Amino acid sequence: MTDKSPLDIQTPPERDDDGFEPRPELLARIDAAVAEGEREELNALLEPMHGADIADVIERLAPARRRMFLDLYSGEIDGEILSEIDESIRDEVIEQLPRDVLADAVREMDSDDVVNLVEDMDEPERARILAALDATDRAAVQQSLTYPEYSAGRLMQSEVVTAPEHWTVGEAIDFLRNEEWLPEQFYHVILVDPRRHPIGYVALGRLLSSRRDAALRDLGEDSFRTISALAEEGDVAYVFNQYHLISAPVVDADDRLVGVITIDDAMAVLDEEHEEDILRLAGVSDESHVSDGPVTTARQRLPWLVINLFTASLSALVISQFEDTITALVALAALMPIVASTGGIAGTQSLAVAVRALATRDLNRSNARRVVLRELGAGMLNGAGLALILGLAGTLIFGDPRLGLVLGLAMIVNQIVAALGGVLVPLTLNKLGLDPALASGTFVTTMTDVMGFFAFLGLATVILL
Repeated sequence: MTDKSPLDIQTPPERDDDGFEPRPELLARIDAAVAEGEREELNALLEPMHGADIADVIERLAPARRRMFLDLYSGEIDGEILSEIDESIRDEVIEQLPRDVLADAVREMDSDDVVNLVEDMDEPERARILAALDATDRAAVQQSLTYPEYSAGRLMQSEVVTAPEHWTVGEAIDFLRNEEWLPEQFYHVILVDPRRHPIGYVALGRLLSSRRDAALRDLGEDSFRTISALAEEGDVAYVFNQYHLISAPVVDADDRLVGVITIDDAMAVLDEEHEEDILRLAGVSDESHVSDGPVTTARQRLPWLVINLFTASLSALVISQFEDTITALVALAALMPIVASTGGIAGTQSLAVAVRALATRDLNRSNARRVVLRELGAGMLNGAGLALILGLAGTLIFGDPRLGLVLGLAMIVNQIVAALGGVLVPLTLNKLGLDPALASGTFVTTMTDVMGFFAFLGLATVILL
């Protein structure tokens, strides 16, 4: 192995030009240290890195190299790193960690991170993780696990900083200085009444900048809102985004405080929902991960490909009805894909806008008619523009203005179908209580293909034959 100076090891080129991604040179050196079993060099290279970056390094390693990495570095895995590791490989990492290292890592984690860690585990494995916690933390995690999956109760952390509503700033500051159990990060002191009902909160900045004799109840923020523990996490993310919240108290059915949700949790939900929508629009399982093997990846994608096989057969059926027309005018076979593919692209554009608007609740019942009419108008204008281009091209290339007319009219029809399908399909699925991203792409593509071929070949039959 090539000798390296201590300075060279301790000050690696950590980040890429964008300031966020670890440099390829650093990743190559980490890989080499793992391959050669150099524990000290590996520790030195990773020591300056953030826990999230170390988790990314672990995720990028091939399974065999990942096992080698954990053999060398497992003693350094802490709660911060463990909570950042993608759930697709987290079980694999946990299985390889020594029990004492795993116990220490779990004890460092906030209750919401522990819930996220154990909620999909089998009962024996979950019990092993929970046994590492003290009685109070274990009870908090078990309480969160009683709430429905994907609810605010699963998302919240039980570590909450509260103060009686009658306290002053001085009393609150003295309390915060003397307590040792406080979470590492929190943004508000939540004010509660004698029955533990949250009635407001005070931002730490406001608390530190106010006089000691100021009453906490006079420093509350207008943004204060409570969230039911049974609320869906998608609704939680919407509330945070809509009202620019940093944290929000979570209450049970009796409006008693049971936890708090912070902005990082809401951001994680938004990220997961965006990822899920993109994958579903593309006809890919939302359980897909870059660390999956080829067999797993194929198994996840095959059902959608089979569905698409059947929907594509509808297009083939339409084409077969115009066999005589295609035989008489062979040029039509070369032009058919132009109409269909342009309609598919337009439908995808309209669909992406509609699905995103539904996810952010910018598209709803009150403005659905206006949005549909807007898409209709845009489809007609796009169709007219493309019809002019294709009509002239068809006339000049094939020397037949009637063929140009057929191309232009078919393009207008398909652009209108694409625009309307792109917004009406997700609206319909949403009204039925289904995820608007689910199979929308398949439906819209089928509509544009079928209608594109039908309009083009049907017009050709009427006008050219």
